[in-house]
Amino acid sequence: MKSLNKVQLIGNLTRDPELKYTGTGMAVCSFTVATNRSWTTDSGEKKDEADFTRIVSWNKLAEICGQLLKKGRKVYVEGRLSNRSYQDKEGVTKYISEVVINDMILLDSKPTESSEFNVPDEPLTEPVEKINDKKENVKPEEQVSDDIPF
Repeated sequence: MKSLNKVQLIGNLTRDPELKYTGTGMAVCSFTVATNRSWTTDSGEKKDEADFTRIVSWNKLAEICGQLLKKGRKVYVEGRLSNRSYQDKEGVTKYISEVVINDMILLDSKPTESSEFNVPDEPLTEPVEKINDKKENVKPEEQVSDDIPF
């Protein structure tokens, strides 16, 4: 029987993305997306709530995210939910849930006046969908060096 692990989010970046490289030279980019929801209680009171989701991208998509994304930009991301653990410097086990994305679409048409964006001068040589279809023999999550604390 098949299973499904698919996450789709539309939200705004809460901070600039952080682009790093593993010891083997693979790009990894992390950022947080805020998603909001509103509802009305039975008594008629309006409520708002925000959820903050950690997002991780790898390889060429990571480099694209590092170049195009900035705090405040509205994005669509699609990927899978990943849960993992690591030990911090004091030896305490930490647990992380994050969305490892394989697709990202910018939803705002242009940067806001208060922010600057580093948009590449040259277009991408391949569409993001083609980049995402390329599979590595080794899972990227297993290649992260110890100096990347996430």
